[in-house]
Amino acid sequence: MPELIPLTLRINGENRPTICPPQETLLETLRERLELTGTKHGCELGECSACAVLINGQPMLSCLLLTMEMPGVEIETIEGVARCGRLHPLQESLAELGAAQCGYCIPGIVLTAKALLDDEPAPTRDQIKEAIAGNLCRCTGYVQILDAVEAAARQLAPAADEGGAKP
Repeated sequence: MPELIPLTLRINGENRPTICPPQETLLETLRERLELTGTKHGCELGECSACAVLINGQPMLSCLLLTMEMPGVEIETIEGVARCGRLHPLQESLAELGAAQCGYCIPGIVLTAKALLDDEPAPTRDQIKEAIAGNLCRCTGYVQILDAVEAAARQLAPAADEGGAKP
């Protein structure tokens, strides 16, 4: 049996102590040890993005990351996107526009699109397509997903954009 090593991860703004063997992926630790099951097992080869999380604000594939390399970084999972019981505008838009069918890919898409909107508050459709290009969805034709990201960007835009200058 492999040696279990204690470590503390910073996940969704909280320090989370855990133990794991040196070869364990972040995906395995999140799901099996910390019970953060919103991060999904997909291909486990880095090709589908079902396991995407944000590491220091950037989308990364947790199936390709070793947990042992994660102390000292900020990890955000889908469980940390909603704040104070309120869904993030991306989550609301995806639901309202019927962009989530089976929902398996949605956590990775939300986190990937959130990173885009955090960096580029008014992305073009082409920028959205490029950002989520690695997220595999087998249920939709992506049009509703793209529409939902655009709707969330509009919702997140400062009110001052509507009339020009800030008051």
